[in-house]
Order: sequence, then structure tokens, then C-alpha cells
Amino acid sequence: MAMELRVLLLLPLCCPGLRAQTPGAEESRREGSTLSVQCLYTPQAPFPSQKAWCRVNNGICEALVGTTYSTLNTYINEATQGTVTIEDDVKRGAISITMKNLQVQDSGTYSCASQRNTNTLWLLKTISLNVFKELHRWELDSLSVQCPYNAQTPSTTPKAWCRRQGPTSCNTVVSTNYPSTRQYTQQSRTSIRDNTQGKTVTITMQKLQQQDSGVYWCVLYTQTHRTRIMEVRLTVSKRTQQYTARESDTLSILCPYSPRDYGAVTKAWCKVGAGEECAVLARTDRQPSGHRRTAQPGTTTIQDDSHRGIVTVTMEKLRAEDSGVYWCALYEHPHLFRIVEVTLNISNASTETTLSVTATTSQTTPSANDASFTTTAPSKSSSVNIFILLSVVLGILLILALISMITLYIKKCRRGNRQAEDIYEKPEDTAQFQSTERMGSPRNDSNDLKYVTLHFTTPLSPEEPLYANVGPSQAPRKPKAETVEYADIALKELPTNDKG
Repeated sequence: MAMELRVLLLLPLCCPGLRAQTPGAEESRREGSTLSVQCLYTPQAPFPSQKAWCRVNNGICEALVGTTYSTLNTYINEATQGTVTIEDDVKRGAISITMKNLQVQDSGTYSCASQRNTNTLWLLKTISLNVFKELHRWELDSLSVQCPYNAQTPSTTPKAWCRRQGPTSCNTVVSTNYPSTRQYTQQSRTSIRDNTQGKTVTITMQKLQQQDSGVYWCVLYTQTHRTRIMEVRLTVSKRTQQYTARESDTLSILCPYSPRDYGAVTKAWCKVGAGEECAVLARTDRQPSGHRRTAQPGTTTIQDDSHRGIVTVTMEKLRAEDSGVYWCALYEHPHLFRIVEVTLNISNASTETTLSVTATTSQTTPSANDASFTTTAPSKSSSVNIFILLSVVLGILLILALISMITLYIKKCRRGNRQAEDIYEKPEDTAQFQSTERMGSPRNDSNDLKYVTLHFTTPLSPEEPLYANVGPSQAPRKPKAETVEYADIALKELPTNDKG
């Protein structure tokens, strides 16, 4: 029964009894995604009709998958063929179609079909499916797209690569020119090659720039109309860096690129002005070592390490008017192809200078120019921060030193007071004198300090007399057997010029 259904669905649309619909709205899906379609109909009793999902080619509806009866007249309402599944809800009167992992070659016209009898197919719903490629690239990357076309297409049929403008308009970028099968656009960036044996058109775009982003079509041109083979939606991302620096600073900027593709190309540093025109400030000149350098007197130098694939731009003695947007670019006179876009802000603020690079996913092999990184450009702000930190540390150390000196001074003064108290508050201490001197009477005892000089010697022998500074009234009434001699020590005023 399944074979019988397929044969029936291959009937020409012009056959009597075939009911076709005008194609509905276009369904656009990204390559690799899934399409889901629902077709409604009026439920039939007692037995449901067979349903199918078919692709319309040249007026023929070719079934991809369908439902049928089993040998026991049991209705099979679900079937899968490859990536296509059909399911029939006979109670609700709805057919569900699912197409998974769509590819660009799946683009075309499709219909839900119902078999009413052996001679009639009823097309319930018709759609136009467009499966497009979605591609992402970095600036300066290359793009290569292959567009296969129908084997019945004559080899001399013109093919073209055009850029869509509006819903239906498409401006030709490059096209085949027979007998030649290869043609380039201006700047030699886009080419088209037609492999008539393999029935494939190959499109190549080089040195991509952000303005190349858009929707492109591979098309066939016939005498009456244009037929789209494939749609490509291209997004090109630019690499960006941002710097903030101060006046009089020196700034170094690194621009990575692919040394294999562009090592031999002249590089330039330019500033973007009004109208997106970029004025060249410095460019490289070829040197035998592969190390190229050109200087703009006093301000900007550019250096190209073609072995590593890095352009280094150094700007000295920055000024406020140096703020703006710059490009590291390939220089193919008179054309500039941006490598990196740099935004520079010059101010007097003490801010850290940083570099940021926009990062997205690249579908090419990672290389030096696919890296995302952050670097620090020379700035006086770091010196200011270090100076402030040292000042704080030195201030803390100075305060601690002052506190220590004050503490030591207080301790020293207290120690002096205790020694003085020991001298005047302990008259009972005995000492041996080497010599004495009678001093004047302290009859004029003022607040001035009085001094007594005592010289100590080694302990006396038992035979030598011992002297004590006591008056006669203080002498013991019953002295001991040793000989004791008594003497008065009087205080003497110091001369006036010696007074403290």
C-alpha cells in the first residue's frame, strides 16, 4: 500500500481531479534547524484517507513520507522516513509534519496531500521553504561558499552572486562571463567560479570588512526570470580596542593579524574623520629583515613584526586633541582594510589605561589574531598611586617614631625624679667621705637648688674613724665602743650665675 501511495503522489498536477493550492508564505529556517508544519482538514468516516508530505518539482508531487493501511485494514497514523515525520490526528483533523536537521538543498516547495481516490490528490497546504546558511566571520577573514544547482541546468546558464536589497531586489556583486567561468569584483575581493562538470558554483570573498555583512543569494539567470539557488546570511565582526590615557603620556597599541595571509602587505595607522574617511598618519616601509618602521616626527611610530603577525603603534606626548577613532589597517593604495579599530580618550583624570578586545566565536582555526586579551598601557597614574601609598606608610612610621620618642622622654623624666627622691628622702644612708667642706648657713633658704658633693671611697678599716652627718642632739646616749666623730654639713648658696 505504501508503494501504491507513492505512485499516486507522483501524478502530474495537471491531471484531472487534482486540487492544488497557491503556494503560501515563505518559511525561512537556518541550516541545521527544524521545521514544523500543521495541515488541517475535515475528518472523514468511517475510514480516514491516506495522507502524505510531498515536494513539488516541475509540476510533480513527490511523496517524502505518508500514512497508509496495514494488511489488516488498521490505519497507521504515524510514519518516519529519514529526517521527515508525519502524524495524522484523525479525530481532530490535523496533520503534523516535522523536518529535522534542515540543509540548504531542502529549499523548495512542499505540500500536505490527501488521497480521495485512486485518481485524485487533494493538496491541503503548500509552503515555500527557504533554508539559509548563517555564517559569522572576523574582519580580514575569507569566505568560501559552494552553491550546487540542478543537473538539468544548461552549463552556459549565467550564475551570479548578489546582495539582497529589500524583500525581492538583489544587486549583483559578481557573475559568470562565458566562455570564461571566473570573474572578480573591484578590489579583487570577490570571485565566482562555475564547475560545470560538478554542477557547483563557488563564491570566494576575501579581506572581509564589517560593511560586508548582509544577505546574499546564489542565483541562476534564465531568459524569463531569476532562480535562487541558496541564501547566505553573513555577519562580519570587527575587532575593537579602547584606551584611556592622560596628556603627555606615551601609549603603545598592539594589532595582531595573520602573518601567513598578510605578512607582506603594507600596514598603516590612520585617524577616522568625517564621512568615515581615514587619514593615514604613519605607514610601514619594507625592510630586508621583515621588521618595518616609519615615524611621524615627534608623535607616532609604527612597527610591523611580520614573522609574529603584530603591528605595534607608539604615540608619544599625547594631547587632548589626539582623542578619537583610529585604525590599524592593511594599506593597498588607495584602499585601507581595517585590522583593529581603536578608540582613544585623552584626559587629565588619573585613570588606569586599559585595553579591551571584543570577543566572539570564530569558525576558523584559532590564531594570534583570534585572541582576546587585556593589557596595561603606560600611564602616570600608577606612579601617583605608588607615591600615595608610600606617603601613607611613611606618615604612619613618623607618627610611631614620635610616639616612641615621647614615651622615652616621659620615662626618662620619671627616672630622674625617682633618683632625686632617693637622694633627699634617705638621710639615714651612710657613706664614707674622702673630704668635707663646711658650707654657709642656710639662713637664706630660697627656692634655689642647693648642691652637696660627696666623694665615696672604698670601705674603711675597723681602726679608722667613721663620720656621720648628725647633730650632737642626735648622737646616741650610749655610743658603742668604736670611736665616732661628729660633724655638721652646712648648705652653701651657689653664685647667682649658676642658678638653674
